[in-house]
Amino acid sequence: MKYSHTMNRLVFNSVITFASIALLTAPSNVNAQSPDYVIDVTVEGLSNDTVYLAHYYGNKLYYADTAVTSASGQVVFPGRPYEKCGKHAIVMPGPKYFEFLAVTENIVLKTKASDPTRFVEVMESNENKVFYDYLGFIQARRKLAGPYEAVLADSTAAPNDVTAARKFLTDLGDEVSKEQQRILKAYPEKLFAKYLNMIIEPEIPEVTAPIANKQELQYRWYRDHYWDRVDFQDPRLVHDGSFHQILEMYWTRVLPQMPDSMLVEADRLIERTIGNDEMFKYITHFVTFHSESSQVMCMDKVFVHMIDTYYATGKATWLKKEQLKKVMDRADELRDSQCGNRIPNIILPGLDQSDWVSLYDVKSKYTAVIIWESTCGHCKKELPKYRDIYADWKDKGLEIFAIGNDFDPEPWIDYVTEKGYDDWINVSDNPLVNAQDSASVLIYNGTTTLKSLNFRTTFDVFATPKVFLLDEDKRILAKQIGADQMLDILGRLEAME
Repeated sequence: MKYSHTMNRLVFNSVITFASIALLTAPSNVNAQSPDYVIDVTVEGLSNDTVYLAHYYGNKLYYADTAVTSASGQVVFPGRPYEKCGKHAIVMPGPKYFEFLAVTENIVLKTKASDPTRFVEVMESNENKVFYDYLGFIQARRKLAGPYEAVLADSTAAPNDVTAARKFLTDLGDEVSKEQQRILKAYPEKLFAKYLNMIIEPEIPEVTAPIANKQELQYRWYRDHYWDRVDFQDPRLVHDGSFHQILEMYWTRVLPQMPDSMLVEADRLIERTIGNDEMFKYITHFVTFHSESSQVMCMDKVFVHMIDTYYATGKATWLKKEQLKKVMDRADELRDSQCGNRIPNIILPGLDQSDWVSLYDVKSKYTAVIIWESTCGHCKKELPKYRDIYADWKDKGLEIFAIGNDFDPEPWIDYVTEKGYDDWINVSDNPLVNAQDSASVLIYNGTTTLKSLNFRTTFDVFATPKVFLLDEDKRILAKQIGADQMLDILGRLEAME
């Protein structure tokens, strides 16, 4: 069972969004649930129907338990253990659902199947009374705001009406902010207050001194105080979409997208979760997954760091043995092509397929390693651009070390010769050198290396062209770039000198 539904925003006139909910099958901890409390729900309109108890993990909803209602629509679930408490939902046929906060107290709720969110009554649970009182407060203010928001959306509205509407909405926003602060002060230990606090942006202090780097100073303050609103010792905070939201914002927008800096920031952030297994798991998984799937150049360096630091050392206890092996193997596949590292030496036959050429023997200020193949349409579009770059930059210290990815050398040789791409260095393998006996002899006598003959694995080649820009020591400056990007990078590197 899987569905999506757009959540109502919890905070009026504040920055918070909940992602679409996907109800997913995931390992539950039903047997570990606490017997001391119950979640007692009655849904008018249900009779002997199957309903689900679901829990949030970040911004997604997962099964936790299932039960069948009585003829009168009542269902009772065991209470949740403390570390699994957080925002939950009762999902019923439709599918329809309503949310509540599962905490270590008896929770008694009533609603109607026709519109479960609208008709929730909290019969017992101090936590949920605070939660639903706030939702009622927000809904009332949202109704008041409607006509004034319509005025601002009307391009024909009179200027005086626009001014009045803006003032009203500003005042309404101030009223909501005051109510939020009242809740934080009155109920500081309640889970809802902690959730509410997470989505309230830190208020950056004004810089009154006449300094030139005012924005930089404010940014530093914001970054240093970004996590002040989070209780890193409370495992329940990860069971709400607001935690995912602020983590994603921090990782993708607050931090400069520079891998070397981000892996340091990842360690600092994870260090704060020590003793909180739920938060350690969430942040570690988030950073690992995001860095592997990121489109930011060289971000896989963070992924390899995460695997080496937290997975290979046995700290990722939530992964099964086969899953752990899979992510560690993936890190190994990426290890040889990390930005800043010296690229492995590649020794392969040249165009004549008899003379072996070594990458490390190339003496140049910059070396572009281009892995391509003669049947690749995108390669055919990019290679003329690289030829133009090579013509302009050869005298400035650029060399191109082009590796043919064709398994059969004849089409590669014919294409290079026909198109005149023989000005730069061309190498490739062939079935003969890759034959097991031949390869063993070539490696044993020092003609080549295993990583050379396995260059497709060494450089994680799943698509071509794949390009690396190296410095004079053959360290990777940039990778997975196009010709236009390379030209821009070369220009900036020269400008820095």
